[in-house]
Amino acid sequence: MKLGTFLHGDPQASTPGLTIGPARAYELFSTLAFAGRRRRVFTSLVALSGARPGDQVLDVGCGPGYLTRLAADAVQPGGAALGIDPSPSVIAYAQHAAQANCSFALGVAENLESHDGSIDVVVSSLMMHHLPEDLRPQALREMFRTLRAGGHLLVADFRPPRSRLGRHVIGAVTGPAMQHNPIDRLESTIRDAGFDVIGRGDLHPFLHYVQARRPIVSSEGDDIA
Repeated sequence: MKLGTFLHGDPQASTPGLTIGPARAYELFSTLAFAGRRRRVFTSLVALSGARPGDQVLDVGCGPGYLTRLAADAVQPGGAALGIDPSPSVIAYAQHAAQANCSFALGVAENLESHDGSIDVVVSSLMMHHLPEDLRPQALREMFRTLRAGGHLLVADFRPPRSRLGRHVIGAVTGPAMQHNPIDRLESTIRDAGFDVIGRGDLHPFLHYVQARRPIVSSEGDDIA
């Protein structure tokens, strides 16, 4: 059985995307995969998101909640972080480690329940490749809708190896969703959702991220930098 098949849970009626299976196994795999760099990498993601004290943060596809909890720490005092994921077992696991300003709820990226303009920062890590490619634009439009004008977006996803051999190994271990993840299309898909892209880069060992911002539109209809 491929590791990717083992880590993905049963299909959920709420979304056609892949979901995380056993949360403890996923946490163990993540810890090993980042080879001791996990906290450093995810702390960097929080910093790149622009989250500040007092902000309301939404973590889309939060999994067991590791990034959500780090974001919650970053927005103290006065801020809060909410993590959403379609897997009931994963949300139940995450809730055990919730803190005062950090909460978790069931939800899907392509139909967010947050109100229009209610969020200061949206983050998402290692989630996009779980969605069918045709649903990714819809998910990003939902993130755009929930962000306030001037709010920030940080999306990080798996960057497949550039070599044919490396991709073959990833495919053999985890399956096609990661092997063929079209990470080169992420930035253009974010732009098409209405965002201004303000940064991009790679984080070792295998993440590519894009930073973006919902434009502030003046009363005349012009974007304000």
